[in-house]
Amino acid sequence: MRKVLTLLAALVLVAPFASAQKGYVPAPENIAARKQYADDKFGIFIHWGIYSMIADGEWCMHLHGIKYDEYKRMAAGFYPSKFNAEEWVKVFKAAGAKYITITSRHHDGFSMYGTKASDYNIVDATPFGRDIIKELSEACAKEGISLHFYYSHLDWGRNDYWPLGNTGAKSERPDGDENSWGHYIDFMCTQLTELLTNYGPIGGIWFDGIWDKPGSSIEDQAKIWDVDRQYSLIHSLQPACLIGNNHHHKNFEGEDMQLFEKDLPGKNTSGFSADSPVSDSLPLETCETMNNNWGYCADDFTYKSTDRLIRYLVSAAGNGANFLLNVGPRPDGTIPEEQVKRLLEMGEWLQKHGETVYETKAGCTGEQPWGITTQKDNILYVHNFNASGAILVPVKGNKCVSAVDFETGAAVPFEQTKEGLVMTLPARPANCPDQIITLNFKKNL
Repeated sequence: MRKVLTLLAALVLVAPFASAQKGYVPAPENIAARKQYADDKFGIFIHWGIYSMIADGEWCMHLHGIKYDEYKRMAAGFYPSKFNAEEWVKVFKAAGAKYITITSRHHDGFSMYGTKASDYNIVDATPFGRDIIKELSEACAKEGISLHFYYSHLDWGRNDYWPLGNTGAKSERPDGDENSWGHYIDFMCTQLTELLTNYGPIGGIWFDGIWDKPGSSIEDQAKIWDVDRQYSLIHSLQPACLIGNNHHHKNFEGEDMQLFEKDLPGKNTSGFSADSPVSDSLPLETCETMNNNWGYCADDFTYKSTDRLIRYLVSAAGNGANFLLNVGPRPDGTIPEEQVKRLLEMGEWLQKHGETVYETKAGCTGEQPWGITTQKDNILYVHNFNASGAILVPVKGNKCVSAVDFETGAAVPFEQTKEGLVMTLPARPANCPDQIITLNFKKNL
């Protein structure tokens, strides 16, 4: 206990000298990357590691109290013989995704690339011996898909991650000492340097885990973690690389995108976003699982329907956010058929309706009882999820020139009133997750 208190006291003393990236001014290429990222609208999240062998999600080591010395033995049996980076990327591209975010290192500490900072990685610790991140980076470059990296701040196994945080208490890894924490920060910076120098242009770094350390405020946590050093390092190596941090709070200086876990911006149904005011200047992203788990779980067949996923994608766009949809590959390197099926069905829908999602902004109407809107210039796309008959689209002070059924091209009757535009919907087609009406206005919205 005394060692813990000693280190925490030391961290408090050094905290005033560390902060978020103070005075950060994004480079022109970063501003351009933010716009491209915001236009992309749809990405694929990949949670994959040796935890897939247990087939109970990526938190299994913590949730089942597995000892670290036993857990890490699994690496010797990890051999994803059916992994094919090109096949993965082709599926994601067919789904309509514009970028991929993959777990380069999760909370269990196992690196999914050939790091020189630790031999606990897929190249050195497994019989597979291949750098899947390198293969994915090459496949992404070939298909024109942007590659992003998830990177865990916390680690349940390393003894320099000391003192242990709020999770991983049953790992029984050896304790470090007062000098350990600085060594751990050095280790992370070494790995980030590798990721940003060995795999080509990287679209973004998706941080997760600083919530694991105690601190009186999120600002204290940022100081303890010395995120200024990490953010400055990333921007110096690749100025266009976007930084996001899943800390569930207001953005720190130096961050280029705001992340929302399992919730649309401004909502808190998952309980993670109570202290996350929505940024009015950064691109936004919401991530969600396809079933109930991020990592592969053999008995989780509670899959969301394709229609529901399409509506979530549209709702994210209508709230000005990207949708990062998760897949959890099996230990053999295959993606479950239920997940591939939904991805390809979403891709078919986006081939026909993508213009109402890609490169759009949040609709000026906000969420409505019938659905949501997206917009481009003077065009408003009305996304009707559930209504029939007449609906009110609350746009005032701008003359509507035409209303057209997106699917058929037929004119849709409407009347402009002081409350907005009252529109009589055509009959809803069968098996239609999103009935879209295109409204053209005289002036830009």
